[in-house]
Amino acid sequence: MYPEELVKPMREELTKNGFLALYSSEDVDTAIAKKGTTLVMVNSVCGCAAGTARPGAIASLQFDKKPDNLTTVFAGVDKESTQKAREHMVPFPPSSPAVALFKDGELVHMLERHHIEGRSAQMIAENLVTAYNEFC
Repeated sequence: MYPEELVKPMREELTKNGFLALYSSEDVDTAIAKKGTTLVMVNSVCGCAAGTARPGAIASLQFDKKPDNLTTVFAGVDKESTQKAREHMVPFPPSSPAVALFKDGELVHMLERHHIEGRSAQMIAENLVTAYNEFC
């Protein structure tokens, strides 16, 4: 488990941009069950989270079509909420960072770590915008 002082700025990069941090399994179930679209960002301390995943997810929100709800769990820190979020992401294996889009509680788009590594923040944003255009 990482100390809060280490992860605080990484968490705040998302929460300052409209993402709601989820800490319990109930928080996750409630967020995903909401009508409409919900983005779940599985945050991480790794370099690809800092370099491309978080900036890409934030950049994807600059257009008209975007998810109704923005949420985040922090792998290695928020164990309960991260585990519950990953249960909703089956059949995809646990991955961090990762970004999942749900519509009316159903998983409709998934970016796993291997889709994030080696890609630019712009490529991540473009991938998500394509999903928003289809599902939001």
